[in-house]
Amino acid sequence: MTEETPGFEEKPDVPSGATPDDAEPKAAASSEETAAPAGDANETAGLVAQLDQSRKALDERTADLQRLQAEFQNYRRRVERDRIAVKEIAVANLLTELLPVLDDIGRAREHGELVGGFKSVAESLETVAAKMGLQQFGKEGEPFDPTIHEALMHSYAPDVTETTCVAILQPGYRIGERTIRPARVAVAEPQPGAQTVKSEEQQGEAAAEDSATKDNGGPEEG
Repeated sequence: MTEETPGFEEKPDVPSGATPDDAEPKAAASSEETAAPAGDANETAGLVAQLDQSRKALDERTADLQRLQAEFQNYRRRVERDRIAVKEIAVANLLTELLPVLDDIGRAREHGELVGGFKSVAESLETVAAKMGLQQFGKEGEPFDPTIHEALMHSYAPDVTETTCVAILQPGYRIGERTIRPARVAVAEPQPGAQTVKSEEQQGEAAAEDSATKDNGGPEEG
């Protein structure tokens, strides 16, 4: 039997040149290396979550900016539309006040009284009104249109086939497509019974042509 020497304990093998205390730091380092990957994963997940939140906030701010830009563009168009409408109304009101003067000028021209300095002033006024967009309309012989004509006199005539303006009592005026005063006219309608007589005459002429065709033997057959 081997006798154990009292006072001596077994110790782990230690490499030559190393002390027993060197083994403990190596064990601690090994445990830190094991815990490091788990810590990096948690940090990466946190950064990804922050990035997603930042992207979401950026998308929301971008949508808000686009909506504000669209609203601003609509506001600009509405303001421009209103500005044009206000200008047109102001011009129409001014020219409406000048219409009686233009009527006087037209009557003076018809009676040969537009002469001398009065003629020059009148023509200048008409030129300025035309530059502001004023247009005169209404001619004899044109079909009556209740949207632009106002009938002040009514009669019948055998030589018209529809309601026709036979006299312009007061010309109408418009600015662009907007009528500021309808043309005041005298209208004439077809004579009652004239259409019936005309139809009978046409039927008689057609019958005469048929009779003449039959008297001549009719068309030759091939």
